[in-house]
Amino acid sequence: METSVLYFRGQKIWEAIILDLLPKGLGNADKALLSGCSAGGLSSFLHCENLYRALPTNTSVKCLSDAGFFLDERDITMNYTMRTFFENLVSLQGIEKNLDKTCTSFLDNPKLCMFPQYFLNYMTTPFFILNTAYDVYQFHHALVPPSADMNGDWKRCKLSIASCTPKQLDILQGFRGDMLAALSSFLKDSTSGGMFINSCFAHCQSETQETWFALGSPSIQDKTIAEAVGDWYFSRNISKLIDCAYPCDASCHNTIAQVQMLLVS
Repeated sequence: METSVLYFRGQKIWEAIILDLLPKGLGNADKALLSGCSAGGLSSFLHCENLYRALPTNTSVKCLSDAGFFLDERDITMNYTMRTFFENLVSLQGIEKNLDKTCTSFLDNPKLCMFPQYFLNYMTTPFFILNTAYDVYQFHHALVPPSADMNGDWKRCKLSIASCTPKQLDILQGFRGDMLAALSSFLKDSTSGGMFINSCFAHCQSETQETWFALGSPSIQDKTIAEAVGDWYFSRNISKLIDCAYPCDASCHNTIAQVQMLLVS
């Protein structure tokens, strides 16, 4: 019987890219910003300290995650669907050795250090967290994954928030509460961090002008995402903004239906 061998070289690719860029100007940079969206946003968390250590001490290194704050959250059937996915990913790719060492030595289950909530407090590099409190990807895959909704009771709610029942909305509000609880220490204790946690049903908001910095872009306290990130990046002001709960924010670009169509197409 033939077998296949899988090789995962993400860490080596990261190291090769940095080594390639250092003599091409990165090594002389005054400022460096590492950012990413979704899985790339998670990677920004995971590689932020690596970038800081790779650059000269006089380089200002900062990192930003857009929709990368994945929660270790139970789904509606009380199963840890996302936790199981992350644990399997860590095992499959053998990446436990690359996770935050302080985090892995502290937790009984070191694989959980794939979740930013468990290692965020150990990070020292300035970090900005851009996330919706009702992240659509996590709504569809962590909170209400297909395996937890075999009867399709959440189908209409997933397609349109206006179709959610009061009980379903309560569950979504609970998810928001859990996200804010996971961010509470960062909000209170981080002196170099920033955040923009709005109440939109979306996933990734830094990639398009309409949600980044345009007329009608999502905003909190009259600050667009770009303005909030700019205040943090240039140290103009404390930039930690948290939206009121759905449905209070009229500036949202709710992409829930569009995301669902992409997932099923």
